[in-house]
Amino acid sequence: MRWSEKRFWALCWGLLFGTLQLLAQDALPEKARPDRHSGHVSDSKALQQLMKFVEVSNPMPAGFKGTTENKITDPTNELEPFWQKLSVLDRPLRIVHIGDSHVRGHVYPYIVRRQLEEDFGREAVLDMQVSYRTSGLAQETGAAGIVYHILGVNGATCASFATPENIRQVVGLNPDLVILSFGTNEAHGRRYSPAEHLAQMDNLLGELKKGCPKAVYLLTTPPGAYVRNGRRGARVINPRTKLAVKTELDYAASRKLALWDMYHVVGGERYACMNWNAGHYYQRDKIHFTQEGYILQGLLLHEAIIKSYNNYVETQLDGTWN
Repeated sequence: MRWSEKRFWALCWGLLFGTLQLLAQDALPEKARPDRHSGHVSDSKALQQLMKFVEVSNPMPAGFKGTTENKITDPTNELEPFWQKLSVLDRPLRIVHIGDSHVRGHVYPYIVRRQLEEDFGREAVLDMQVSYRTSGLAQETGAAGIVYHILGVNGATCASFATPENIRQVVGLNPDLVILSFGTNEAHGRRYSPAEHLAQMDNLLGELKKGCPKAVYLLTTPPGAYVRNGRRGARVINPRTKLAVKTELDYAASRKLALWDMYHVVGGERYACMNWNAGHYYQRDKIHFTQEGYILQGLLLHEAIIKSYNNYVETQLDGTWN
């Protein structure tokens, strides 16, 4: 079912105060507790652990045009080790979300964090205040559950993020899953080079994999943005975004990486920016988003994660009875 407009705006107003002042105890949309034991009934304790389908609603605005199915593409099941750990969840399961200013603003990844905590339990972290001015790093309690760290840098590209300091910080968080959200700033370079972009992604992933060899990785594409047509010209849809997205799609396919293609999910080259703009989800620069826009992005990523997790659970159950 679709995310109701009333519940969506209730979440928006619940988070709108101060300057991106988000409290960890702010109420997210009310929703039914996950049905953790849907499907077949069995006396097998191990099977019961796997029978944890999670309910999730479709938050896509009805007015968005040209949208595609909101899903994670993972043809070689690179994320399966993470889904397996999530189905058991017998220890702190750590996600590290890195990226540019869309991540640094904390709203978009914070929504994913809180939704996953609602689904799987928040005992693994302290209930702490999160705002633009605070760290996005979670404080662990040692209990089993979701630990979702946020590590964004304003203006970051894959190349600029790949510093020894940033790599050490990610490695030190001991992630099970790393989510990489770049591409907006790469696409703003007027001399954008797909070959350079690909090499920069390869370098960043290579450094992360050296330090976190047991982690799995999820690449996300940028949401779409406008640029000025000349120094004082009107803003136009950035024509290089589609090139940056294609580079990321090609890279993910060639390196067998899981990918969440937000750009095409919300309308792609023809409609993505128009949809964001028509819904008043952009800030004035039409690069960054309002809190409502970032909330929607977080809800969309959460939906894609849960759908992939539920698919994993289904395959495990099907395999048991086949």
